[in-house]
Amino acid sequence: MAKTKSVYVCQECGAESAKWIGRCPACGAWNSYVEEVIRKEVAQKTNGYTSHDSSSSKPIRIETVVLSNEERMNTHSEEFNRVLGGGLVSGSLVLIGGEPGIGKSTLILQVALAMADKRILYVSGEESVKQLKLRADRLGKPLSACFVIAETSLEQIYVHIQNVQPEIVVIDSIQTISTEWAESSPGSITQVRECAASLLKFAKESGIPVLLIGHITKEGTIAGPKILEHIVDTVLQFEGDQHYMYRILRANKNRFGSTAELGIFEMQHDGLREVTNPSELLLSQHHEGLSGVAIAAAIEGIRPFLIEVQALVSTAAYGTPQRSATGFDVRRMNMLLAVLEKRAGFRLAQKDVFLNIAGGLKVNDPAIDLAFMSAVLSSNLDMAIASGVCMAGEVGLSGEIRPVNRLDQRIMEAEKLGFQRMLIPDFHPKRGEKKPTNIEVISVRKVEDAFRILFGK
Repeated sequence: MAKTKSVYVCQECGAESAKWIGRCPACGAWNSYVEEVIRKEVAQKTNGYTSHDSSSSKPIRIETVVLSNEERMNTHSEEFNRVLGGGLVSGSLVLIGGEPGIGKSTLILQVALAMADKRILYVSGEESVKQLKLRADRLGKPLSACFVIAETSLEQIYVHIQNVQPEIVVIDSIQTISTEWAESSPGSITQVRECAASLLKFAKESGIPVLLIGHITKEGTIAGPKILEHIVDTVLQFEGDQHYMYRILRANKNRFGSTAELGIFEMQHDGLREVTNPSELLLSQHHEGLSGVAIAAAIEGIRPFLIEVQALVSTAAYGTPQRSATGFDVRRMNMLLAVLEKRAGFRLAQKDVFLNIAGGLKVNDPAIDLAFMSAVLSSNLDMAIASGVCMAGEVGLSGEIRPVNRLDQRIMEAEKLGFQRMLIPDFHPKRGEKKPTNIEVISVRKVEDAFRILFGK
């Protein structure tokens, strides 16, 4: 019989100990150590997957390595391809995380059904085959070479892979899969780590890409040990407010592309629809004449788009002012409010300030600083910003408007959507020979200059 041993594993960070510890020395969590029984053969076995002998490999000089163009698989989804870096790389391990009910399984099943030219094995540990069929019918996709199976055993999954010979494997989800070489419950630190490591070995040696769907914790991070994110090649975060119809797919880690890319989808009754021009959907057509609304030209990845920044300033009811932001960093919001009070002379210390990025987006581009301060001042003065005006500029601590990158693309996007005027930093580099013809570009140095143009003060 196989020898077994017992170890204590932290359920927060995955640290192991030979005995129980009240406080984890790695992450500082209390009462997080749980006893797990593992077999000694875990170090020698490959969890059901028979790997090839790699003893013949030997180190070589780096200049002798022959490079070849990495062939990517077209997922037939422009937004999904953009976030992946151009398509699915052979032998890659991709992890998709998100809140429950956000649409992770819908997105992956929709991609799998769209790839009619590929043989795909969809393994579901949470839903039955009939549930998958109902979802596929709701998506309304044509028939494809997609095989489905409800299975939670990793060893049986390898058997199905051997029988089906797929070109892509989907695991939904990694927290429901277990291997017999670790005698702990599915979803535990040991099971997630061992199953992910085994699937990585399978993907690299077979060249078959594997898509993993993962749960997240209440803090919004991928559930399981942190090593899970280090094992995989790509970590995709599928986020969005369930009360909004928009969904954002962004890459937190990508070994085959940029992590700055962003994919936008719209949730509909028949699945997820790609949003090719997000500016037209993120801009409300009913804000004209209303105070507290400013339009900013932001960039996520290589895509410029215009967003609507909404602000509300009111007198504090209980003496202590509130600061709340949705889709924007609260710490940067407090800094910009201090700049607005110190440099522009507007007293906001005894007033509540609420900020919202329309559409449920989370934007980290500092170029929306000027639009945020303009929206706050518009709400404070109860004066609407003129229609057809947008802006882009980072605000410094001394009140100066700092330059932003890729200004030409922001101006072209605003011009394409019919804006007449755009405020930009004065310290911008020289633009190309092609100058905008249908939009007036106004350069400003300080926030006071911008406010004087917008509000005549």
